Amino acid sequence: MENQVTNYKCPACGGPLHFDSDTGRMLCDYCDSVFAVEQIEELYAQTDPENSDGSSNEYHEPADNWQINSDSHFDETDGLKAFNCPSCGAQLLLHDTTAATSCPYCDNPTIVPSSISGVLKPDLIIPFKLDKEAAKDALRAHFKGKKLLPKLFTSENHLDEIKGIYVPFWLFDADARAEASFSATQVRTWSDHSYNYTETRFFELDRCGSVMFDNIPVDGSKEMADELMESLEPFDMDEAVPFQSAYLTGYYADRYDVSDDESIKRANERVRESSFDMLRSTTQGFLGVTQKTGRVHIKNGKAKYALLPVWILNTTWHGNKYVFAMNGQTGKFVGDLPVDSASAWVKRLGYGFGIAAALTIIELLTMSV
Repeated sequence: MENQVTNYKCPACGGPLHFDSDTGRMLCDYCDSVFAVEQIEELYAQTDPENSDGSSNEYHEPADNWQINSDSHFDETDGLKAFNCPSCGAQLLLHDTTAATSCPYCDNPTIVPSSISGVLKPDLIIPFKLDKEAAKDALRAHFKGKKLLPKLFTSENHLDEIKGIYVPFWLFDADARAEASFSATQVRTWSDHSYNYTETRFFELDRCGSVMFDNIPVDGSKEMADELMESLEPFDMDEAVPFQSAYLTGYYADRYDVSDDESIKRANERVRESSFDMLRSTTQGFLGVTQKTGRVHIKNGKAKYALLPVWILNTTWHGNKYVFAMNGQTGKFVGDLPVDSASAWVKRLGYGFGIAAALTIIELLTMSV
Protein backbone atom coordinates (compact mmCIF):
# COMPACT_ATOMS: atom_id res chain seq x y z
CA MET A 1 0.00 0.00 0.00
CA GLU A 2 3.03 2.31 0.45
CA ASN A 3 3.24 3.22 -3.26
CA GLN A 4 -0.40 2.82 -4.25
CA VAL A 5 -3.17 5.31 -4.87
CA THR A 6 -6.90 4.67 -5.01
CA ASN A 7 -9.69 5.88 -7.26
CA TYR A 8 -13.25 5.25 -6.10
CA LYS A 9 -15.16 3.89 -9.11
CA CYS A 10 -18.87 3.64 -9.71
CA PRO A 11 -20.21 0.10 -9.12
CA ALA A 12 -22.69 0.67 -11.97
CA CYS A 13 -20.47 1.91 -14.82
CA GLY A 14 -16.90 2.08 -13.53
CA GLY A 15 -16.71 5.87 -13.81
CA PRO A 16 -15.05 8.04 -11.14
CA LEU A 17 -16.98 8.89 -8.00
CA HIS A 18 -16.73 12.12 -6.03
CA PHE A 19 -18.24 13.32 -2.75
CA ASP A 20 -21.02 15.84 -3.33
CA SER A 21 -21.26 18.52 -0.64
CA ASP A 22 -24.89 19.37 -1.45
CA THR A 23 -26.27 15.87 -0.91
CA GLY A 24 -23.60 14.38 1.34
CA ARG A 25 -23.44 11.35 -0.97
CA MET A 26 -21.13 9.86 -3.60
CA LEU A 27 -21.99 10.78 -7.20
CA CYS A 28 -20.79 9.18 -10.43
CA ASP A 29 -19.39 11.67 -12.97
CA TYR A 30 -20.55 9.51 -15.89
CA CYS A 31 -23.92 7.86 -15.16
CA ASP A 32 -25.08 10.14 -12.30
CA SER A 33 -25.59 7.19 -9.96
CA VAL A 34 -25.83 8.10 -6.28
CA PHE A 35 -24.41 6.07 -3.40
CA ALA A 36 -24.12 6.50 0.35
CA VAL A 37 -20.58 7.00 1.64
CA GLU A 38 -20.97 4.00 3.95
CA GLN A 39 -22.11 1.86 1.00
CA ILE A 40 -18.99 2.64 -1.04
CA GLU A 41 -16.66 2.18 1.94
CA GLU A 42 -18.21 -1.19 2.70
CA LEU A 43 -17.87 -2.26 -0.93
CA TYR A 44 -14.19 -1.30 -1.08
CA ALA A 45 -13.46 -2.91 2.27
CA GLN A 46 -14.83 -6.19 0.90
CA THR A 47 -12.90 -6.05 -2.37
CA ASP A 48 -9.62 -4.68 -0.93
CA PRO A 49 -8.96 -5.48 2.73
CA GLU A 50 -6.10 -2.99 2.80
CA ASN A 51 -8.60 -0.16 2.45
CA SER A 52 -9.94 -1.18 5.86
CA ASP A 53 -6.80 -0.89 7.97
CA GLY A 54 -8.49 -1.82 11.20
CA SER A 55 -7.05 1.18 13.03
CA SER A 56 -9.28 2.55 15.75
CA ASN A 57 -10.54 6.08 16.29
CA GLU A 58 -9.03 6.25 19.77
CA TYR A 59 -7.67 9.46 21.24
CA HIS A 60 -4.00 10.28 20.85
CA GLU A 61 -2.72 11.16 24.30
CA PRO A 62 -0.50 14.30 24.29
CA ALA A 63 2.76 14.80 26.49
CA ASP A 64 3.74 16.62 29.70
CA ASN A 65 0.38 17.84 31.05
CA TRP A 66 -1.12 16.28 27.93
CA GLN A 67 0.55 12.79 28.17
CA ILE A 68 1.59 12.48 24.52
CA ASN A 69 1.40 9.16 22.71
CA SER A 70 4.82 8.44 21.19
CA ASP A 71 3.19 6.36 18.43
CA SER A 72 2.06 9.56 16.74
CA HIS A 73 5.65 10.63 15.95
CA PHE A 74 6.98 10.19 12.43
CA ASP A 75 10.20 10.91 10.57
CA GLU A 76 9.71 14.13 8.65
CA THR A 77 10.90 14.15 5.04
CA ASP A 78 10.66 16.72 2.30
CA GLY A 79 10.73 14.29 -0.62
CA LEU A 80 8.27 13.35 -3.32
CA LYS A 81 6.80 9.92 -3.94
CA ALA A 82 5.90 8.37 -7.28
CA PHE A 83 2.50 6.72 -7.82
CA ASN A 84 0.65 5.38 -10.84
CA CYS A 85 -2.90 6.59 -11.45
CA PRO A 86 -5.23 3.54 -11.40
CA SER A 87 -7.44 5.10 -14.09
CA CYS A 88 -5.01 6.20 -16.81
CA GLY A 89 -1.68 4.78 -15.66
CA ALA A 90 0.08 8.14 -15.58
CA GLN A 91 2.87 8.57 -13.06
CA LEU A 92 2.05 11.04 -10.30
CA LEU A 93 4.70 12.78 -8.22
CA LEU A 94 3.13 13.75 -4.92
CA HIS A 95 4.50 15.36 -1.78
CA ASP A 96 4.69 12.86 1.04
CA THR A 97 2.01 14.81 3.01
CA THR A 98 -0.56 14.59 0.19
CA ALA A 99 -3.58 12.49 1.14
CA ALA A 100 -5.98 13.33 -1.72
CA THR A 101 -5.64 15.09 -5.05
CA SER A 102 -6.73 14.78 -8.70
CA CYS A 103 -4.78 13.19 -11.54
CA PRO A 104 -3.49 16.04 -13.76
CA TYR A 105 -4.01 13.86 -16.86
CA CYS A 106 -7.45 12.26 -16.47
CA ASP A 107 -8.71 14.52 -13.63
CA ASN A 108 -9.96 11.52 -11.65
CA PRO A 109 -10.05 11.99 -7.86
CA THR A 110 -7.09 10.16 -6.32
CA ILE A 111 -6.50 9.09 -2.72
CA VAL A 112 -3.16 8.05 -1.18
CA PRO A 113 -4.01 5.36 1.41
CA SER A 114 -0.55 5.41 3.04
CA SER A 115 -1.12 9.02 4.14
CA ILE A 116 -4.38 8.19 5.96
CA SER A 117 -3.67 4.80 7.52
CA GLY A 118 -2.33 3.60 10.86
CA VAL A 119 -1.39 6.46 13.21
CA LEU A 120 -1.88 8.85 10.26
CA LYS A 121 -5.55 7.95 9.98
CA PRO A 122 -7.79 10.84 11.12
CA ASP A 123 -10.23 10.19 13.92
CA LEU A 124 -12.85 12.63 12.59
CA ILE A 125 -13.79 14.56 9.49
CA ILE A 126 -16.25 17.37 8.81
CA PRO A 127 -17.48 16.86 5.21
CA PHE A 128 -17.75 19.86 2.89
CA LYS A 129 -21.19 21.45 2.97
CA LEU A 130 -20.47 24.32 0.54
CA ASP A 131 -19.23 23.91 -3.04
CA LYS A 132 -16.89 25.85 -5.33
CA GLU A 133 -19.62 28.18 -6.61
CA ALA A 134 -20.46 29.17 -3.04
CA ALA A 135 -16.79 30.07 -2.53
CA LYS A 136 -16.79 32.23 -5.68
CA ASP A 137 -19.97 33.98 -4.57
CA ALA A 138 -18.43 34.63 -1.16
CA LEU A 139 -15.36 36.18 -2.80
CA ARG A 140 -17.55 38.59 -4.80
CA ALA A 141 -19.53 39.45 -1.68
CA HIS A 142 -16.27 40.06 0.17
CA PHE A 143 -15.44 42.86 -2.28
CA LYS A 144 -18.74 44.70 -1.81
CA GLY A 145 -18.98 47.69 0.48
CA LYS A 146 -15.21 48.15 0.79
CA LYS A 147 -14.88 51.91 0.22
CA LEU A 148 -11.07 51.89 0.28
CA LEU A 149 -10.78 48.99 -2.19
CA PRO A 150 -9.25 50.06 -5.54
CA LYS A 151 -12.07 50.29 -8.11
CA LEU A 152 -10.26 48.11 -10.65
CA PHE A 153 -9.41 45.36 -8.16
CA THR A 154 -12.76 43.61 -8.56
CA SER A 155 -12.71 43.70 -12.39
CA GLU A 156 -8.99 43.09 -12.96
CA ASN A 157 -8.31 40.72 -10.08
CA HIS A 158 -7.46 37.33 -11.60
CA LEU A 159 -8.59 34.18 -9.81
CA ASP A 160 -5.57 31.90 -10.27
CA GLU A 161 -6.75 28.90 -8.32
CA ILE A 162 -9.63 27.72 -6.18
CA LYS A 163 -9.55 24.38 -4.42
CA GLY A 164 -11.26 22.62 -1.57
CA ILE A 165 -8.78 21.26 0.94
CA TYR A 166 -9.26 19.08 3.97
CA VAL A 167 -6.81 20.72 6.36
CA PRO A 168 -5.34 18.60 9.20
CA PHE A 169 -6.15 19.84 12.69
CA TRP A 170 -5.48 18.60 16.19
CA LEU A 171 -8.51 18.91 18.47
CA PHE A 172 -7.57 19.17 22.13
CA ASP A 173 -9.77 18.40 25.14
CA ALA A 174 -8.69 19.48 28.62
CA ASP A 175 -9.80 20.51 32.10
CA ALA A 176 -8.36 23.78 33.40
CA ARG A 177 -8.22 25.41 36.82
CA ALA A 178 -7.51 29.16 36.54
CA GLU A 179 -6.63 31.84 39.09
CA ALA A 180 -6.05 35.53 38.46
CA SER A 181 -5.90 38.85 40.30
CA PHE A 182 -7.02 42.17 38.83
CA SER A 183 -6.76 45.81 39.83
CA ALA A 184 -9.89 47.88 39.18
CA THR A 185 -11.69 51.07 40.09
CA GLN A 186 -15.21 52.33 40.62
CA VAL A 187 -16.08 56.00 40.09
CA ARG A 188 -19.08 57.84 41.55
CA THR A 189 -19.96 61.48 40.78
CA TRP A 190 -22.55 63.81 42.27
CA SER A 191 -23.21 67.53 42.74
CA ASP A 192 -24.71 69.97 45.19
CA HIS A 193 -25.42 73.70 44.91
CA SER A 194 -21.75 74.55 45.38
CA TYR A 195 -19.55 71.74 44.11
CA ASN A 196 -19.20 68.75 41.79
CA TYR A 197 -17.82 65.65 43.53
CA THR A 198 -15.94 62.61 42.20
CA GLU A 199 -15.21 59.58 44.36
CA THR A 200 -12.77 56.97 43.05
CA ARG A 201 -12.47 53.65 44.84
CA PHE A 202 -9.67 51.17 44.18
CA PHE A 203 -10.10 47.39 44.36
CA GLU A 204 -8.01 44.25 44.23
CA LEU A 205 -10.10 41.46 42.67
CA ASP A 206 -9.22 37.79 43.07
CA ARG A 207 -10.93 35.35 40.78
CA CYS A 208 -10.69 31.57 40.30
CA GLY A 209 -12.68 28.92 38.49
CA SER A 210 -12.68 25.70 36.53
CA VAL A 211 -13.55 25.20 32.89
CA MET A 212 -13.74 22.20 30.56
CA PHE A 213 -12.51 22.59 26.98
CA ASP A 214 -13.64 20.40 24.09
CA ASN A 215 -12.16 20.36 20.59
CA ILE A 216 -9.71 23.26 20.77
CA PRO A 217 -8.49 23.35 17.13
CA VAL A 218 -4.79 23.74 16.30
CA ASP A 219 -3.63 23.75 12.68
CA GLY A 220 -1.53 20.64 11.94
CA SER A 221 -0.14 21.80 8.57
CA LYS A 222 3.01 23.84 8.02
CA GLU A 223 1.68 24.94 4.62
CA MET A 224 -1.34 26.72 6.09
CA ALA A 225 -0.89 29.99 7.97
CA ASP A 226 -2.09 29.51 11.55
CA GLU A 227 -3.62 32.99 11.69
CA LEU A 228 -5.63 32.34 8.52
CA MET A 229 -6.92 28.99 9.80
CA GLU A 230 -7.86 30.36 13.23
CA SER A 231 -9.75 33.24 11.64
CA LEU A 232 -12.06 30.67 9.97
CA GLU A 233 -13.28 29.36 13.30
CA PRO A 234 -15.56 28.18 14.69
CA PHE A 235 -16.28 24.81 13.11
CA ASP A 236 -19.38 23.00 14.34
CA MET A 237 -17.91 19.80 15.73
CA ASP A 238 -21.39 18.36 16.27
CA GLU A 239 -21.34 17.67 12.52
CA ALA A 240 -18.03 15.78 12.63
CA VAL A 241 -18.27 12.11 11.66
CA PRO A 242 -15.87 9.17 11.97
CA PHE A 243 -13.30 9.38 9.18
CA GLN A 244 -13.92 7.54 5.92
CA SER A 245 -11.65 8.10 2.95
CA ALA A 246 -14.58 8.37 0.50
CA TYR A 247 -15.25 11.88 1.83
CA LEU A 248 -11.93 12.98 0.30
CA THR A 249 -12.88 12.23 -3.32
CA GLY A 250 -13.08 15.37 -5.42
CA TYR A 251 -11.06 17.42 -2.94
CA TYR A 252 -7.47 17.91 -1.92
CA ALA A 253 -6.26 16.73 1.46
CA ASP A 254 -3.01 16.82 3.40
CA ARG A 255 -1.92 14.75 6.35
CA TYR A 256 -0.42 16.50 9.34
CA ASP A 257 3.25 17.47 9.33
CA VAL A 258 3.01 19.17 12.72
CA SER A 259 2.56 16.46 15.34
CA ASP A 260 0.28 16.65 18.37
CA ASP A 261 3.11 17.24 20.84
CA GLU A 262 4.41 20.08 18.64
CA SER A 263 0.91 21.62 18.77
CA ILE A 264 0.62 21.54 22.56
CA LYS A 265 2.23 24.96 23.01
CA ARG A 266 -0.49 26.64 20.94
CA ALA A 267 -3.20 24.57 22.65
CA ASN A 268 -1.90 25.70 26.06
CA GLU A 269 -1.88 29.33 24.91
CA ARG A 270 -5.50 29.09 23.78
CA VAL A 271 -6.54 27.43 27.05
CA ARG A 272 -4.82 30.19 29.07
CA GLU A 273 -6.27 33.01 26.96
CA SER A 274 -9.80 31.62 27.19
CA SER A 275 -9.50 30.90 30.93
CA PHE A 276 -8.35 34.45 31.72
CA ASP A 277 -11.09 35.86 29.48
CA MET A 278 -13.61 33.83 31.48
CA LEU A 279 -12.30 35.25 34.77
CA ARG A 280 -12.18 38.79 33.37
CA SER A 281 -15.86 38.49 32.36
CA THR A 282 -16.73 38.33 36.08
CA THR A 283 -15.33 41.84 36.69
CA GLN A 284 -18.19 43.71 35.01
CA GLY A 285 -19.19 46.84 36.90
CA PHE A 286 -15.59 47.91 37.45
CA LEU A 287 -13.49 50.37 35.42
CA GLY A 288 -9.86 50.20 34.34
CA VAL A 289 -9.62 46.47 34.97
CA THR A 290 -6.00 45.30 34.62
CA GLN A 291 -4.79 41.74 35.16
CA LYS A 292 -1.86 41.59 37.59
CA THR A 293 -1.22 37.88 38.07
CA GLY A 294 -2.56 34.67 36.60
CA ARG A 295 -2.03 30.93 36.70
CA VAL A 296 -3.69 28.06 34.84
CA HIS A 297 -3.31 24.37 35.68
CA ILE A 298 -4.18 21.96 32.86
CA LYS A 299 -5.00 18.29 33.33
CA ASN A 300 -6.70 15.38 31.55
CA GLY A 301 -5.45 16.61 28.17
CA LYS A 302 -6.27 14.53 25.11
CA ALA A 303 -5.99 15.13 21.38
CA LYS A 304 -7.91 13.90 18.36
CA TYR A 305 -6.80 14.13 14.74
CA ALA A 306 -9.36 15.63 12.34
CA LEU A 307 -9.67 16.92 8.79
CA LEU A 308 -11.66 20.15 8.43
CA PRO A 309 -13.01 21.62 5.16
CA VAL A 310 -11.49 24.84 3.77
CA TRP A 311 -11.78 26.54 0.38
CA ILE A 312 -8.58 28.36 -0.65
CA LEU A 313 -8.76 31.06 -3.34
CA ASN A 314 -5.51 32.44 -4.78
CA THR A 315 -5.73 35.66 -6.79
CA THR A 316 -3.29 38.03 -8.51
CA TRP A 317 -3.54 41.78 -8.99
CA HIS A 318 -0.73 44.06 -10.23
CA GLY A 319 1.77 41.27 -9.70
CA ASN A 320 0.80 40.76 -6.06
CA LYS A 321 -0.68 37.56 -4.65
CA TYR A 322 -3.78 37.68 -2.45
CA VAL A 323 -5.01 34.60 -0.58
CA PHE A 324 -8.58 34.20 0.62
CA ALA A 325 -10.14 31.34 2.54
CA MET A 326 -13.67 30.14 3.27
CA ASN A 327 -14.86 27.74 5.93
CA GLY A 328 -16.27 24.88 3.85
CA GLN A 329 -18.86 24.12 6.51
CA THR A 330 -20.15 27.51 7.72
CA GLY A 331 -19.23 29.84 4.82
CA LYS A 332 -17.19 32.24 6.97
CA PHE A 333 -14.90 34.12 4.55
CA VAL A 334 -11.59 35.86 5.33
CA GLY A 335 -8.76 37.51 3.42
CA ASP A 336 -6.83 40.75 3.18
CA LEU A 337 -7.65 43.32 0.51
CA PRO A 338 -5.49 46.08 -0.99
CA VAL A 339 -6.20 49.70 -0.06
CA ASP A 340 -6.43 52.43 -2.67
CA SER A 341 -3.79 54.81 -1.34
CA ALA A 342 -5.31 57.78 -3.20
CA SER A 343 -8.78 57.11 -1.79
CA ALA A 344 -7.38 56.61 1.68
CA TRP A 345 -5.49 59.93 1.45
CA VAL A 346 -8.60 61.77 0.26
CA LYS A 347 -10.71 60.28 3.06
CA ARG A 348 -8.11 61.16 5.70
CA LEU A 349 -7.95 64.69 4.23
CA GLY A 350 -11.75 64.87 4.33
CA TYR A 351 -11.79 63.78 7.96
CA GLY A 352 -9.19 66.48 8.67
CA PHE A 353 -11.31 69.14 7.00
CA GLY A 354 -14.33 67.93 8.94
CA ILE A 355 -12.51 68.21 12.27
CA ALA A 356 -11.09 71.63 11.35
CA ALA A 357 -14.56 72.85 10.34
CA ALA A 358 -16.05 71.62 13.61
CA LEU A 359 -13.35 73.38 15.62
CA THR A 360 -13.93 76.60 13.67
CA ILE A 361 -17.66 76.50 14.35
CA ILE A 362 -17.03 75.91 18.05
CA GLU A 363 -14.57 78.80 18.10
CA LEU A 364 -17.04 81.16 16.40
CA LEU A 365 -19.80 80.18 18.80
CA THR A 366 -17.48 80.85 21.71
CA MET A 367 -16.58 84.28 20.36
CA SER A 368 -20.23 85.23 19.90
CA VAL A 369 -21.22 84.53 23.49
